Amino acid sequence: MKKNIGKYNAAFPTPIVVVGAMVEGKPAWFEVAWIGIGDSDIVTLSVTPSHYTCQGINENKVLSIALTNEKTLQRADYVGIVSGKKVDKSEVFAWTRGELGAPIIDDADVVMECELLDTYAQHGMHLLVCRVKNTYVEEDKLDEKGKIDYDKVKPILFEPRFNYLRTGEILGPCIKPGKEYAK
Repeated sequence: MKKNIGKYNAAFPTPIVVVGAMVEGKPAWFEVAWIGIGDSDIVTLSVTPSHYTCQGINENKVLSIALTNEKTLQRADYVGIVSGKKVDKSEVFAWTRGELGAPIIDDADVVMECELLDTYAQHGMHLLVCRVKNTYVEEDKLDEKGKIDYDKVKPILFEPRFNYLRTGEILGPCIKPGKEYAK
C-alpha cells in the first residue's frame, strides 16, 4: 500500500554539475544538483540568486555546466559549500575559455557551454533557462558513433537525503522492453 507523503518532488536522482561563469575576469564555480532538461538543447538550473557565480551569469549571459564524476567530486562538493563571496575559488579547477567565453573545466569529461535565455524567479529561487551552444567531451568518453558514452563518463548523481550516488550498470536498450511487453 502506498503512503501519501505530501507535496514532495520525487524526480530524483539528478546529476551533480559544477556551474562556471566569469566574474571580474576570473572563473567562479558552484555546485548545482537541481538541474533539468527542457528540450534537446535546453537545460534548466534552479539556483539561489545570491550565489557569487550568478553575478557573472547575469552579466555575461554565458555559463558552463560540467558533469561531476569521481575524479572531480571532492572539488565539486567544495565549491558547493564555500561561498565565492568569502573565498576565491578560481583556482579550484584548471580551466580553459570556451568559444563563448565561459570557463571550461579541463578535467571534467563532459562540459556544456550555454547561453542564458531567461530567468524565472519563484519561491526565493531562480530558474535559469539555458541553451547549450557547445558541448566539450573527452574523446575517450565517446562511443564508436561519436556519442557520449555515459557508462564511461560515470556521472555522479544527487538524491535529496543529501547523498551522492554512483551511476550503475546498463540495463539494456530503450524501446526494446516496451516492444517485448506488447508481444
